[in-house]
Amino acid sequence: MTITGAVSRASLAQAQERLEAVIPSADLGRLGADLFAVLNLLDREHGLRRAVSDPSRDGADKAQLVQVLLEGKVSPAALGLVADVVRLKWSRPSELSDAVETLAVTAEAARAEADDRIDDLEDELFRFSRVVEGDPALRGALSSPGLPDERKTGLLDALLSGKVTGATLELITELVLRPRGRSLEGGLAEYGRLVARRRQRLVALVRTPVDLSADQRNRLAAVLASAYGHQVHLNIELDPSTIGGLSIQIGDEIIDGTIAGRLDDVRRRLAS
Repeated sequence: MTITGAVSRASLAQAQERLEAVIPSADLGRLGADLFAVLNLLDREHGLRRAVSDPSRDGADKAQLVQVLLEGKVSPAALGLVADVVRLKWSRPSELSDAVETLAVTAEAARAEADDRIDDLEDELFRFSRVVEGDPALRGALSSPGLPDERKTGLLDALLSGKVTGATLELITELVLRPRGRSLEGGLAEYGRLVARRRQRLVALVRTPVDLSADQRNRLAAVLASAYGHQVHLNIELDPSTIGGLSIQIGDEIIDGTIAGRLDDVRRRLAS
């Protein structure tokens, strides 16, 4: 699932930004599963995948094709996100599929994060990988192309249902049923890295009297990432009371550059 093309890496970054914009209002119980369904469609239908990743084809035309095929079959959030993704440029058709898989895993991580279970998700993926490595019979059964999907799903339900987060069960089931050319251990390691990346990121609450442009958001995120040594996701809150400038909160730290903040500081100094 490593994306090597420079064009595709840039497009993946844009797709991830779009996903972050969708997450706050999306049904996270469906978003990841819907994106996995789209991924499986792209992996099955090579002609479709070539059509929606063709750099010479108009982006709006590709988005319209996706709309026609998927409307009513996936959630509006997933449909809008996939339409945005196919508008982007991809170095190879396979890298479009890899990007959709990355978004699906990230959506499941966001689902666990919203439930305050993202640490559990990361730990459960790791522990299941250790179980698989230590049990050749289980690994063989889950990896066997001759064992029907229903049997594999039943085995996973018996092992994991009620014992792990819904996101964990979704991710492991996807890897077992559709390994995409990877070993089960390799897939679990890749998914674990994506979950860890999200868990380790910082979230900045940015209060501003007017919305920021995409370019302003990107510059601010880059400055904060450089300062803190981690990727920083921006949650923008429009707050007219700030009057001007920005108030940025990361954890317990507040960087107040608003006019209101400066006025409050002056008032405190005068009152002391």
